[in-house]
Amino acid sequence: MRGKVKQKLKDIYKKLYCAFGPQGWWPGDSAFEVMVGAILTQNTNWQNVSRAINNLKKDKSLSINKLYAMPAHELAQLIRPVGYYNIKAKRLKNFFAFLLKNYKGNIRQMVKKDLFLLRKELLSVNGVGEETADSMLLYAIKKPIFVVDAYTRRIFSRHKLIPEGADYAQTQELFMDNLKADIKMFNEYHALIVKLGKDFCRKQNPRCQECPLRD
Repeated sequence: MRGKVKQKLKDIYKKLYCAFGPQGWWPGDSAFEVMVGAILTQNTNWQNVSRAINNLKKDKSLSINKLYAMPAHELAQLIRPVGYYNIKAKRLKNFFAFLLKNYKGNIRQMVKKDLFLLRKELLSVNGVGEETADSMLLYAIKKPIFVVDAYTRRIFSRHKLIPEGADYAQTQELFMDNLKADIKMFNEYHALIVKLGKDFCRKQNPRCQECPLRD
């Protein structure tokens, strides 16, 4: 049974890659920018995050020291395009404080730490949930962990690989237990899932007849 699941996951990846090609995800000029983006993207789309990131760049404030020193209300105005900007400004401030206190603001020091110890640390930061922490770990710090989102749960429950209503941990285990811990592949697989979920496997009115995974 487990062998069939492994093969199914590999087949889905191949079909999606053939259909969509490489996604080039996560866009960002630095690990720090990616980590900021992981918080900003909560409950919004990437276009809004990109606008907010560009605001920070135009202001020449996209650095740990400048953003930590910036008053929260000023930061909130710069990230206004992402929505919930006051809440997200506080979450960013919490993360900056964590990064400075534990790693002196140096993300390279985080790379040396054990994946699951680092994940536990990130989850202790107010405003950093599992998807945000895992996005930071995979895309910014290059740790082999699979990022799960609503698209993942929807697609793989529809394909009967996880139960409907499976939680984050159950869904993540499907990939972590059945695929080789490959950073590049985990990165690409998640990006392809997002593409499929947005364009075909929609919550309402899914485009099943045109889906690349249609048998």
